[in-house]
Parts: sequence; structure tokens; C-alpha cells
Amino acid sequence: MSSSSPVTINGHATPAFDIFSSLRYDPELPKLASQHPEHFPEPLNSPYYLLAHHRDRLINAARYFEWKKAFEEGPAWMKGDLNSLQEFLDSRIPDRHRPWRLKLVVHRSGHAWCEIAEAGPIDPLNFMVPGSGARSDPSPWRVFVDSKATFPSGFTAHKTTARDDYTDARLRSGITTPTQTDEVLIINNNGEVMEGSITTPYFRRRGGSSWVTPPLKCGGNAGTTRRYALAQGFCTEQVITVSDLVDGEECWLSNGVRGFIRAVVVLK
Repeated sequence: MSSSSPVTINGHATPAFDIFSSLRYDPELPKLASQHPEHFPEPLNSPYYLLAHHRDRLINAARYFEWKKAFEEGPAWMKGDLNSLQEFLDSRIPDRHRPWRLKLVVHRSGHAWCEIAEAGPIDPLNFMVPGSGARSDPSPWRVFVDSKATFPSGFTAHKTTARDDYTDARLRSGITTPTQTDEVLIINNNGEVMEGSITTPYFRRRGGSSWVTPPLKCGGNAGTTRRYALAQGFCTEQVITVSDLVDGEECWLSNGVRGFIRAVVVLK
């Protein structure tokens, strides 16, 4: 796919889009990583959650969409320089003593910018895979199943601003604000779970003690916390169909801003 070619999603023309990754700045992260170095990837001294994974996600998306200018004329971190990415983000943090939600955006021209919003406090242990230490979990989120299938494409495999399918799925499930502690599972045409609208889901399969997450072949996004959870051995990949889900079953959700979230499936 050429960056100058028309862009289509589900057979429909789509306006120009950007690629992005959402991550968290938290001053507690370096201390947590130093106390549990076996549970965190490098760099351990970074206040940015899974920083290298976010860089890699943006690079992989730019490669997929063949955004040549993003590499040739973009920032040094689009060529892999992690130090330059941290410096770029550091220059945009208004108060280093508080947590922040960052949306790191890259245009096909190579222009990059960062949108910042306040982030509420989270137990630092929630940034580690479940079972890594005692944690103070709030009430579980509710997880619904979308009533309409979504067609897998490069726009579901990579994080882009062309997110109408995700917005529509959330609205169909009654999720109208970002502060709701609710999530909806995105389903492909085969009735397989692809991912959540803003999270990666994990389910415990019947007859087993381990957790599983949908494989990328189902059409979902290669999320940063998903990569982290797989590397830590918290989960393996397994196709999950809607018929596999059980009303009231416990599950986990994760993303690069909130870490790992306890949840429960709601089918009725």
C-alpha cells in the first residue's frame, strides 16, 4: 500500500489518517522496575511505560503502510533511537512529579507530535502482569461483545486514527465516555475475538490454569502490553470464539496507559 494511494476500510474510502500509540508517563515506574527488574523490559530507568514497545509499534505501522518519508524525514526515533524518543517526550511533560497520558502521533510525512492529558493515579503494581505481586484492584470492568462483526485490515492490525469501527462498537454497547469502566470485544466475520476496543483481552480457558489471548491472525492489534504479557509468560495465543465465552467469567484487560485491569464478561 502506497502512502499516496487511496485508503479504504471495509471497501469505503477513508480520509487521511495518522498512526499513533498511547502510553503513560509515571514517576513511580523507575522505582518499580528497579525493585522487579525481572518483570520489566529495558530501559528500566524510564518513567514511560513499555517505551521501546511503543517505538517498535509505530515503526512497524509505518513499514506496513510504506511511509518512506516517516523514516527518511522523520525523527531519529523512527529509525530506532530510543534515547531520542525519551528526550522528545521529556520536553513535553509539564510536571514530572505527576502521571500523564500521552498520545504519540506520526504523520506519513514524518512529522510527529505528542498530545498530553492528565492521568489519574494507579497502583504501580498494575503495570506488572497479574500474579507478579500483591495489588489493590478496584471493582472489575464489564466486558461486552459487539453485536456486529468488524472486517480485519491494516487498520485493525495497526493503531491509526481511522477508528470509526471501534467508536461504533463502543456506542453499540452503550459506552459513550472514556471514563466508563466498560469495554467491548471486537469480533471478526468468523465469530472470533480480535481484541477489545481500547485493550487487549485475556481469558482463562476451561480445564486449564493459564491465560490466553487472541492470536494476531484473528485481525487484532499487536498491542504493547500484549507483547509484554506474552514475553513474561503470563499468557499464550489461542483463538477465542464468541461461543467460548461464559457469562460472568473473569478475564483481564490491558493497555499502555492503564496497565492490567481485572474484568468480567457480561453476555446477558
